[in-house]
Amino acid sequence: MRKQLGGDVEISTDRARLDVEVVHDFLCHFSYWAHGRPIEQVRRSIENSLCFGAYVGAAQVGFARVVTDYATFAWICDVFVLESHRGHGLGKQIIQAVVEHPALRDLRLMILATRDAHSLYSGYGGFRTIEVADRWMIRRGSDHPTDRTRQTPGA
Repeated sequence: MRKQLGGDVEISTDRARLDVEVVHDFLCHFSYWAHGRPIEQVRRSIENSLCFGAYVGAAQVGFARVVTDYATFAWICDVFVLESHRGHGLGKQIIQAVVEHPALRDLRLMILATRDAHSLYSGYGGFRTIEVADRWMIRRGSDHPTDRTRQTPGA
């Protein structure tokens, strides 16, 4: 999928165009959700996901990753716009490209998590908070830094 937007902005799902170093740098150093993520983990996540790159000219300035079965479910994650390109509606365009993608638009369920972009996702993607949060459960890996449910021996 390739979508030309106003000016020289383009959103593409062509994985070959992705600048893995740009994605890794942002996730590892500037995101609150993937701080310290190793580059090999970023590469593997890209290889196994539907990815959306946002470009101004040839430079990648935004990203979104979708984990999906292409039939019923999708998880939208790792969404970002470089700080130098924020404030121009690019995040809205990325989210619209994701929810309107032909392989995703008719799915039964899309989820995402955010700490601070609720208005973006509700206004441009139609997302809302989970009504029945007590039905959802989570299991984190043992190395997850925010997992407070695991206790160390003797604690």
